[in-house]
Amino acid sequence: MLSYMIRRILLLPIILIGVTFLIFSVFSLLSPMERLATYVRDPNTLKNPKAAERLIAKYHLDEPYPLGYINWLERMAHFDLGWSQTANQSVSDAIKQRFPVTLELVLYSIIPVVLIGIWLGVISAVHHNDMIDQAIRVTAIIGWSLPSFIFGLLILFIFYGMLGWFPPGRLSSWAQDIVYTGNFVSYTHLITIDALLNGNIPIFLDALRHLIAPIITLSYISWAFLLRITRSSMLDTLRKDYIRTARAKGVDEQTVIHLHAKRNALIPVATIAGMMIIGMMGGVMITETVFTYPGLGFWAAQSAQQLDYGTVISFALLFSTIMVIGNLVVDLSYALIDPRVRLE
Repeated sequence: MLSYMIRRILLLPIILIGVTFLIFSVFSLLSPMERLATYVRDPNTLKNPKAAERLIAKYHLDEPYPLGYINWLERMAHFDLGWSQTANQSVSDAIKQRFPVTLELVLYSIIPVVLIGIWLGVISAVHHNDMIDQAIRVTAIIGWSLPSFIFGLLILFIFYGMLGWFPPGRLSSWAQDIVYTGNFVSYTHLITIDALLNGNIPIFLDALRHLIAPIITLSYISWAFLLRITRSSMLDTLRKDYIRTARAKGVDEQTVIHLHAKRNALIPVATIAGMMIIGMMGGVMITETVFTYPGLGFWAAQSAQQLDYGTVISFALLFSTIMVIGNLVVDLSYALIDPRVRLE
């Protein structure tokens, strides 16, 4: 297992370099003047040719491709990601401000994805081809086939437009006054957790009320896919010889399902679930845009609409890095879950 883990860790820097190379290749397709726009605070600076030339030389935007890549990579390593015209602040500060918002949404979405997806997948496999299985499969097919923005708009229309239960945004106006201008202490920058740490239950309930609709939208499609994977893996495991042997020996059916079949069936599911959770970080753009949830996804969508190149490139770099590191973590955890990997 140690050699397996070492191989995966040694591949990490190579993959990260490949990711940055691809992103810079796209970035380099822009003209030096367009790339300069990602570093200047005042767009009027670009109207002064001499000032623009000095800045192009300062940021090495006129150098050959290899030197330009090395200089760009050095700035990225020092978190010099440029200036966001959309957020009117440096890209690094904007990421620090918005990352906890997206993280909070994803963390709460993980719970229904994993628990509901695996639970329904096991039930569907155990009740193979009966009414319960058919109903669960139809629900999963609808969830997997429905575009996330359509489902999000339906949730917004029903639960806010018609019922007025779960409003868009992150907080109500009265709660924002307390959190951002009052004596509210931000320990983690996750509003629900900070509200509990501050002993402010009304803020906690208000933040949770704003989270419910985005959580439903973000998690429904994911758990529908996880349900299908769990069902297929569970059905395959239930057909194994050792399961038939356990049943022939008179082992209780619940023991067969939960102790023998479920534990082995969840080995591939754990890997897929891990990658799915990581992918949710990059898939929040549509959900946050529909519910005007002020996280990284909403900011990236606004930046793309306004051709804020620096923000879009930084967004791509950030989530590519998260995916690569997350994939490494999943690979390493897979070695702990599956004994066959440990024996390689």
